[in-house]
Amino acid sequence: MKRTGPADTGCPILRSLKYAGEPWTILIIRDALAGATRFDEFQKNLNIAPNILTARLKALVDGGLMERRRYSERPPRDEYHLTERGSDFRQVVQAMLAWGNRHLAPEGPSVLIVNTETGEPADPIMVDGNTGRPLSDPIFAHASGPAASDRIRRRYPLIADFPQKDNEIQ
Repeated sequence: MKRTGPADTGCPILRSLKYAGEPWTILIIRDALAGATRFDEFQKNLNIAPNILTARLKALVDGGLMERRRYSERPPRDEYHLTERGSDFRQVVQAMLAWGNRHLAPEGPSVLIVNTETGEPADPIMVDGNTGRPLSDPIFAHASGPAASDRIRRRYPLIADFPQKDNEIQ
């Protein structure tokens, strides 16, 4: 029996997992963000079986996160480059790295995000692009959007359901 997974309800998290919810996929994107482009680079870095790597790269290309570019005709060889959609996954990888360092590395961080100009470690946080406030601030919550299904609308309140302040940012 084929495993199907949850039905697409319009949830952006569920839709994201469809493209990047498999561990090898995230690790391939991580390595591509670090500059890997060739099959043998991914295979060596990840110690991944060729058949699994082939399937994951195909899924990334089919999902629009990577594109395949031929660099040799004889023998036929391709490189894999992140698309804009794939490059936008950088923030997700950085958030996972920071969370893993903070909560799952009792021995200390093994990988850091650093400022390449100063060498100083960065402390990645997600912020609201409109206000600059950290999204961890309790003023931020999930709300149903204009394209929300009835199911999502039941789960998340509408913006109109939130108390409004005098249209000023505190």
